[in-house]
Amino acid sequence: MSPSTPTRRSRLLTIYAALVFAFIYLPIVILILYSFNRDGVGGFPPRHFTFEWYRQLFADGPIWDSVLNSLIVAAGSVVLSLTLGLLAALALDRANFPGKALFRRLVLLPLILPGIITGLSLLMFAVVSGVQLSLFTVFLGHGTALISVATTELFAGLQKMDRAQEEASLDLGATPWQTFWRVTLPNLKLSLIAAGLLIFTLSMDEIAVTFFLIGRDNTLPLEIWGRLRRGITPEINAVSTLIFAVSVGLIVIWYRVRTRGLGADAQELLERP
Repeated sequence: MSPSTPTRRSRLLTIYAALVFAFIYLPIVILILYSFNRDGVGGFPPRHFTFEWYRQLFADGPIWDSVLNSLIVAAGSVVLSLTLGLLAALALDRANFPGKALFRRLVLLPLILPGIITGLSLLMFAVVSGVQLSLFTVFLGHGTALISVATTELFAGLQKMDRAQEEASLDLGATPWQTFWRVTLPNLKLSLIAAGLLIFTLSMDEIAVTFFLIGRDNTLPLEIWGRLRRGITPEINAVSTLIFAVSVGLIVIWYRVRTRGLGADAQELLERP
């Protein structure tokens, strides 16, 4: 093998990686550019930049009503998913019971199933139960579908937690409930924050499950989808740009929280005798 072969291979891999990233992110860049294009979505490249579409967006009542609906559903989903996910993670980490391996796979099943299957299943359950489709059913759908995200994150946090602190708390006379609130939960703070941010982001962007469970009030993704049926407008590009910015911001916060937690765990290991 000649000395130039590794260099040539490295260049080919670099070009290949650049093409893959261009394929993934170039459409997003174009969408953002057109949200500032005065001439709408026609013509490339954009030549006349304006903030007019953002002005129209902020004056659009139905859009902001759907944003509020999405925020309510996402916030409720975070609470429900974290509550049930924490209970599931504690059961998997602390309890021994028949069928534990099956239970662990069932909890993680929503991560594997396509959203259309989850949404259709929850719709059939709502119909059989006689529940009227509304934001409440969307909240239940998101909350249950995202339990697996909370369980995975919190179970990992429990696995890394030092059980000696809980044992010391119990030895000093604290009840199991006091130990849970004063020792266990504070040690899971980073995992709870990271899981909450990820669940919030996924709920805000969810469309498959929402489509089957929505009533009269739209969430933001469905409002955008309904307008796209009438054609792409610069206002849609503007709201999509804002969604992208918020989603990236939340994911960056989640990543920094997770990295901080890993760094703290590594520092604790180094300080141990």
